[in-house]
Amino acid sequence: MVFESFSYFMSRICLFSNYVQTANGFPKPLSPEEEREAFEKMKQGDESAREKLISHNLRLVAHIVKRYTYSLEADDLLSVGTIGLIKAIDSFDYSKKVQLSTYAARCINNEILMLIRANKKHRNVVSLNSLTCNSDDDKDLELKDVLASDEEEIFEQVENKLLLQKIKSIMQRKLDKREQEIIKLRYGLSGDKAMTQKEVAERLGISRSYISRIENKTLKEIREEFEKDKTY
Repeated sequence: MVFESFSYFMSRICLFSNYVQTANGFPKPLSPEEEREAFEKMKQGDESAREKLISHNLRLVAHIVKRYTYSLEADDLLSVGTIGLIKAIDSFDYSKKVQLSTYAARCINNEILMLIRANKKHRNVVSLNSLTCNSDDDKDLELKDVLASDEEEIFEQVENKLLLQKIKSIMQRKLDKREQEIIKLRYGLSGDKAMTQKEVAERLGISRSYISRIENKTLKEIREEFEKDKTY
């Protein structure tokens, strides 16, 4: 549970920081040549190439989210949609003829639809192992088929723990107790289920707009701290 919430939290930082740091909103989509080059570098272990693919496709997430804003809060839709984008990029086979935007759109829509269905049924979001994206041959591509090997999964869990510890350390240094409580509740960083802005507002007896302001402020501060220290 805590690492699902952690992925949600990190994707929110990525989405927010890319939006506020770009003059015209989200970065423009990459050309086919730039996209292929980024995937080739990513295949060789270049993490910056992966981040480039994510940031330059956030515009697609925002475009898709507009269709669903009647269902849930925009922040929740953007966060979940970004997770779908990340999964699409991590599992995409650029050697095939299908376009990344087509493949990613399916993954993003699937993530959002599952959140909406789960919300309607008052259940937690479906577990990671059951999340799917549709591949170019219209078969379901299960997440377990595209995740790393057991050894890589263990390494990733250790890395996530270190990142989580770093985030908590930053929060203790940069945020007051109220702000820390809001972020922990919002993203489930204490091991509980992540809450919506509305749920946090009701729990603490404050307005949702205040929650949103604090959330954006603290995410920006945390992102700036990460930018200062590239050793994580």
